[in-house]
Amino acid sequence: YLVTALELVDPKLIPTPKATWDSFVEVLTQGYKGHTLLQHLGTSMERLLKAFLLSVVTAVPLGLLSGFSSKIKAFVEPFEFYRPLPPLAYYTLLTLALGIGNSSKIALLFLACFAPIYVACVSAVARIKEDYINAAYTVGATRMQVFGSVILPSCAAEIFVGLRTAIGVAYSTLVAAEMVAASSGIGWMVVDAGNWFRNDIIFVGIFVMGFTGLFIDWLLKFLEKKLVPWSGKD
Repeated sequence: YLVTALELVDPKLIPTPKATWDSFVEVLTQGYKGHTLLQHLGTSMERLLKAFLLSVVTAVPLGLLSGFSSKIKAFVEPFEFYRPLPPLAYYTLLTLALGIGNSSKIALLFLACFAPIYVACVSAVARIKEDYINAAYTVGATRMQVFGSVILPSCAAEIFVGLRTAIGVAYSTLVAAEMVAASSGIGWMVVDAGNWFRNDIIFVGIFVMGFTGLFIDWLLKFLEKKLVPWSGKD
């Protein structure tokens, strides 16, 4: 407010809070390029949540099994080659293989989510005290019982750390996913507004993505508190 009120910066670069609020009301009620703000947000959330859930059901068991079995780890870890690559480096390949629809965007977000969750799970298994596992074997537990009753509960807190990291990485990748051949989505709205120098719309999109990201993170922390009440109580 002070920067714009004192005219320290060109208002075209940083819109006033009132202009930003007016633009928020505009896209909320009238929409932007044929879709309302809630429709843009809903489209992005659908892509994000599908990719996130798919990564959870694949990366969590693979990560835990990799930490538990060196053979599985030796098979899976070479595929981590893609982890340091920027998403746009291989997004073109995904669009060529899966088309320009939602499939390629969900695949990109899935890959963004998978690596943090997998790494967190492998690391969590490595931190488990050997005494816990040996004690379970001593009382006659099978490998499956050790995995379900010792390893999984011991890793639960760190798994949630991986989930929170993954959703943050995926959200930042969402803009890249919606840059190519998209016509809706909160990331696309921000990119398209930038092409038309609508910085007021850009600020609206940034605030919406920021608050939505905070809400998702709060929700994961809430679930962690309910599902893993022993977290941080060694």
